[in-house]
Amino acid sequence: MSTAPRLTALDALHRSLGATMTDFAGWDMPLRYASERDEHNAVRTRAGLFDLSHMGEITVTGPQAAAFLSYALVGNIATVGVGRARYTMIVAEDGGILDDLIVYRLADAEYMVVANAGNAQLVLDTLTARAGGFDAEVRDDRDAYALLAVQGPDSPAVLKSVTDADLDGLKYYAGLPGTVAGVPALIARTGYTGEDGFELFVDPAHAEQLWKALTEAGAPYGLIPCGLSCRDTLRLEAGMPLYGHELTTALTPFDAGLGRVVKFEKEGDFVGREALTAAAERAETAPPRKLVGLVARGRRVPRAGYPVVAGGEVVGEVTSGAPSPTLGKPIAMAYVDAAHAEPGTEGVGVDIRGTHEPYEVVALPFYKRRK
Repeated sequence: MSTAPRLTALDALHRSLGATMTDFAGWDMPLRYASERDEHNAVRTRAGLFDLSHMGEITVTGPQAAAFLSYALVGNIATVGVGRARYTMIVAEDGGILDDLIVYRLADAEYMVVANAGNAQLVLDTLTARAGGFDAEVRDDRDAYALLAVQGPDSPAVLKSVTDADLDGLKYYAGLPGTVAGVPALIARTGYTGEDGFELFVDPAHAEQLWKALTEAGAPYGLIPCGLSCRDTLRLEAGMPLYGHELTTALTPFDAGLGRVVKFEKEGDFVGREALTAAAERAETAPPRKLVGLVARGRRVPRAGYPVVAGGEVVGEVTSGAPSPTLGKPIAMAYVDAAHAEPGTEGVGVDIRGTHEPYEVVALPFYKRRK
């Protein structure tokens, strides 16, 4: 028996804007409002407004909160300063990735872990199970927050018009408490689009008020509401991994080319250390398939699961693919054998329904914003 999808605090507003809704990780979310391409281009050139309230917030508090998170996750959370954030991962004992996370240090002994929507319950359960023996409390705060994001080159100007928070002093991967359009918020300079931008964690009761205020403040800059569809093409162009595509339980962080997030030098043991040590050694001696970019020479769009081929042999697999509004061509991310992973490698194609379409191997990301 299927359960009804969860609704964000902005559900009625999305429907009033004519959004096409879709079930995503158990939530009813806006896929698009009008044109996916227009929404994508607005974020690349001006600003876009997203509802990301499906993300999973988990609060960890207590005298041993830092030590606990450094044990439960692969990163060294003890070195995160108050007001800063860190990208990290939670893995199984065998090193397989359970989820990629952002951890915010809100106070000396208070952290907020933000998990992907589809993995939030698993992350909550896993953290709770790993907290035994630590003087730390794990709390499910998914219902305590709505999450709005303003992304794009004009996002600082939009936000400055409705807050007196020190946005100029707010670094990338940092957060500070403030008031935005009269609404108390945690203002974080993070995002998933490849552009400058902010994510605003607020009480769900204030979400609609804040959305309307940001819409009004952003109107002179061409800000428009944006759905999950353009969020996916934006993150793909920026070479950002998506759980379930570039990241899975079958891959360690080293397999995914993200071994840098694993901090072996931190104090004490951590879950997965032994398996990840072996994975790091394997990556040195026998490099795993490498995540690369593929740009189509033709017009056919690759999709996740399509084989990457060279010389009549399968040498990899597409993990994400879509038309790129910025490049004007279909693009994909794929794991390919090391022998075919160098940018400019000749003779690589994607098997699209039996036809081997030619693709160019390129370094990731496809797109970098101008500083």
